[in-house]
Amino acid sequence: MSKILEVSENFMRKPTIKFLADQAPAELHIEVIREGAGPAITRGDQVQCHYLGQVWDANVFDNSYDRGQPLEFTVGVGMVIAGWDQGLLGVREGSRVVLSIPSDLGYGDAGVPQAGIGGGDTLVFVTDVVKVNQR
Repeated sequence: MSKILEVSENFMRKPTIKFLADQAPAELHIEVIREGAGPAITRGDQVQCHYLGQVWDANVFDNSYDRGQPLEFTVGVGMVIAGWDQGLLGVREGSRVVLSIPSDLGYGDAGVPQAGIGGGDTLVFVTDVVKVNQR
């Protein structure tokens, strides 16, 4: 698959995203921008991640960089949207990864209107895996 996004590589700094493709991929798309050297995420691991979330080729709806506090959650148990639970498996601590998440693995037909996420929207997350606590 050709490159669909261009993302700044500076780990732990708020990323910038440039969309190179007109349409979002129909399936979950995972692209490692920077490969970390730490442990790989497995189901049940607790992780800390900085992230920037954006609707495909539209508005940024949330990011943890401005808050200065990474999100902490357990992978694979439904604490986050399915696209994160699936897309982060195997990603190493210290990595920057881009997840293009179709709506069926995100917020579906309902969206999250108060956040500017419409029903059926594809979401793009740039995620820095800060810490992996293996179970």
